[in-house]
Amino acid sequence: MFLEIITPDKKVFAGEVTSVMVPGAKGQFQVLKNHAPIISTLINGKVKVKTASGTQNFDVKGGVIEVLKNKVIVLAESV
Repeated sequence: MFLEIITPDKKVFAGEVTSVMVPGAKGQFQVLKNHAPIISTLINGKVKVKTASGTQNFDVKGGVIEVLKNKVIVLAESV
């Protein structure tokens, strides 16, 4: 699936991933391939991104996540 992490200033990450773990407003949750469509608010915390080459962590300060047809967009206030 394809992930984009975007802030008002810049695009922080864009690429193919195997999973994304985000700090949702009602608890942490993971997005995998073929996840059901969802829109959720995010709280301050770590976004953990797993790719074929390893794992990356991003500290986000709130935002929104949208998942639709194996495309994940994280709109973060700041990273």
